[in-house]
Amino acid sequence: MSEPLLQIRNLCASIEEGELLHNINLEIRPGETHVLMGPNGAGKSTLGNTIMGSPVYKVTGGSIFFDGQDITDLSADKRAAAGLFMSFQNPLEVPGLSMESFLRNAIRQRTGKPIKILTFKRELEETMKLLQMDESYAERDLNVGFSGGEKKKAEILQLLMLRPRLAILDETDSGLDVDAVRTVSMGIEEYQKKRGGALLVITHSTRILDSLDVDYTHVLVRGQIVRTGDASLVKEINEGGFERYANEKEA
Repeated sequence: MSEPLLQIRNLCASIEEGELLHNINLEIRPGETHVLMGPNGAGKSTLGNTIMGSPVYKVTGGSIFFDGQDITDLSADKRAAAGLFMSFQNPLEVPGLSMESFLRNAIRQRTGKPIKILTFKRELEETMKLLQMDESYAERDLNVGFSGGEKKKAEILQLLMLRPRLAILDETDSGLDVDAVRTVSMGIEEYQKKRGGALLVITHSTRILDSLDVDYTHVLVRGQIVRTGDASLVKEINEGGFERYANEKEA
């Protein structure tokens, strides 16, 4: 068995109002797909943002290791350069910065190497075609005026172009119609199977999981992981909801 890519040990995190995550333990190995589910307010997005290094959340205990390196105190940009990626539930609009320019700069920061423009443009064109995105979106300001579905596709476009080692997808299927979910799922499957990346999928819905091979499912309740299982746990949650886990202790 390969060494963990991500190791979280007894992680606690808080905001001014109080502690939100309590003694989280989690390991993700290269190529694995993990699903994080739980009721509203359980702390799922908080965990994703804390792993990514959001300054909104303060780590009050425990540690985060990525590829053997302690990244607990690293800034978000350094975590991204190391190979972490997070797609957001509500992607931000960035006026004055085209999607193409954003991607080109992000890849340069990620790799630390110069970019061959023709190679970049060819890959961008091919990836946009895969996601059924109009090529004109490359020249538009990032997410400005994009529909909800196009914003989510733009997030998956970033995922495929940046090629991170671990991607955290926070409610990527939220608000999407059936066709958009299918297209986004295709992009995630491309990342997982052809580019060898690991996934942590945060979701309420399971539509986006249909095309993925789920290795582990985790249930988060009140800031604690109370149950971990395989893909069958997703079906169990679909059938019975989260109420049965309300009184369970940390797994």
